[in-house]
Amino acid sequence: MVLGENVFPVPHGYAVSADGDPLGLLELIQRGAPHSVPCSTSPVPLTDVHLLAPIPRPPRNVICVGQNYHQHSLEFDASGYNSTPSNGVPDRPVVFTKAPSSVIGPGDVIPLHDALTTELDYEAELAVIIGRGGRGIPAEEALDHVWGYTIVNDVTARDVQRDHRQWFLGKSLDGSCPMGPFAVTADEVDLTDLLVETRVNGELRQSAKTSDLIFDVPTLIATISAGMTLQAGDVIATGTPAGVGIGFDPPRFLRSGDTVEISITGLGTLTNTVGGAAGTDHGASG
Repeated sequence: MVLGENVFPVPHGYAVSADGDPLGLLELIQRGAPHSVPCSTSPVPLTDVHLLAPIPRPPRNVICVGQNYHQHSLEFDASGYNSTPSNGVPDRPVVFTKAPSSVIGPGDVIPLHDALTTELDYEAELAVIIGRGGRGIPAEEALDHVWGYTIVNDVTARDVQRDHRQWFLGKSLDGSCPMGPFAVTADEVDLTDLLVETRVNGELRQSAKTSDLIFDVPTLIATISAGMTLQAGDVIATGTPAGVGIGFDPPRFLRSGDTVEISITGLGTLTNTVGGAAGTDHGASG
């Protein structure tokens, strides 16, 4: 079943509970909703709505995995941007996070943040949505905890990432986590051989299969949950293939007006355009 934040085709793009309160996808997942839920209203054409990210404001940081495709791990080490080179392939998953405020939806503008960075990069990623939480989840049971999957673009300010050594600031700029266009339930997705591709202004930049993952989804869930309780609605971005901007010589960073399209088999295409600077909002909160 394919769902967006517009979970059911009802007015205002929300599911409705038995008492009439609107529910988003996150609330449905947290309530343990099944993958298939009956709908008694007429569909609304996609042309009549603006899709939000499937989970527009995650309750916790988006959990991410770095250097999880063989060729990308090599290109990242060779780029000079990795403050802790792995000399090829990491022996354990490299885990970091992005702030919830970084999430935007399909069609939203990626801020250029040109007052802060001149090296904005793209990263196509398969993202896992946790449906049933837990700690110490064995790898052989990990997929039982998955609600579904979506696409994430792990937009990164490479100079900020490099200069601060820890990746959080370079990965957490506002608008640096496009997500969508849909969430697809786990029963509809075969993880073994999904094609992950990125196009920038129509030019193919990234193309790889999930079979090239160094650490597969069950291993990632087992590793992350070993000492930290995963919660329903948590999002795990599983890493990006080779072909990011820093992998070129010279590097090919995003510029204002660029259009980034990320496609994954069965999950649709996430499209966003790069805009101008995000500006400063001293009154922003929550």
